[in-house]
Amino acid sequence: MDISDAQQARLQTFELVAYWEGAANSSLLVKHFGLSRQQASQDIKRYLELAPDNLSYNTSRKCHQPESGFKPLFITGLAEQYLAWLAQPLAIETLPIHTLSLPARGVPAPLMRSIVQAIRHNQRLEVDYVSLTNPNRQGRVIVPHALVQTGLRWHLRAWCEHKEQFRDFVLSRFRGDAILSGPAEQSAELDKAWQTQVELVFEPDPRLAPAKRDVIEHDYDMQDGQLKLTTRACLAHYLLQEMRINPKVLDGMPEAQQLVLVNFSDIKEWLF
Repeated sequence: MDISDAQQARLQTFELVAYWEGAANSSLLVKHFGLSRQQASQDIKRYLELAPDNLSYNTSRKCHQPESGFKPLFITGLAEQYLAWLAQPLAIETLPIHTLSLPARGVPAPLMRSIVQAIRHNQRLEVDYVSLTNPNRQGRVIVPHALVQTGLRWHLRAWCEHKEQFRDFVLSRFRGDAILSGPAEQSAELDKAWQTQVELVFEPDPRLAPAKRDVIEHDYDMQDGQLKLTTRACLAHYLLQEMRINPKVLDGMPEAQQLVLVNFSDIKEWLF
């Protein structure tokens, strides 16, 4: 397909909105990408050349609409892709939507730059860190290899020379400056919990009535009554937290618990 990455992104957006909302025109590309009207029209012309049977032009509404035999060219056709697009800060709010404002956990720019450079160039990093168990600053030398977003927080996965093990550090709990201090001897390849993949298997809480279990199965698009999620072993605990599941304690109300982890014994060695 002889198009640039930038044009493909524009054509994907055009197709996405046309497919899910039933109509799209050049104004979408003008507003979303800051194009001239002429450039937007050229993009649409190119899309129609690539997929001539997908859209037809409605002269009264002045927009392109999907035909009954529409076959996605740039999009997946999955609702999750459209919802993800709606959640983008730059997305044009064509539907009434609202996104919760979550608290920001600030990370100073100089600190973040040092962390990124340490990861990129496999460098040791001298830092000060605090935690709930040790709220006073404690100097650490770490070797970071990955950033992890776990819902409300960003973590840094790193080798800790003090503890002599790979650990997770909350970004907002670093204090002061971070100093690059030379090449590291540790790397992500040596982090067993990072390299190991584990599968978490969930089922509807068995205390629920069959009709309610059916609701949960449909919510999570379960197959044969189970939801299976694969993640890195060191992230399994965070995944359970995001799913609001305590694998050791059942909530008193099954409607609140909703899901249970059925293979706890398989992953317990990786949990906190």
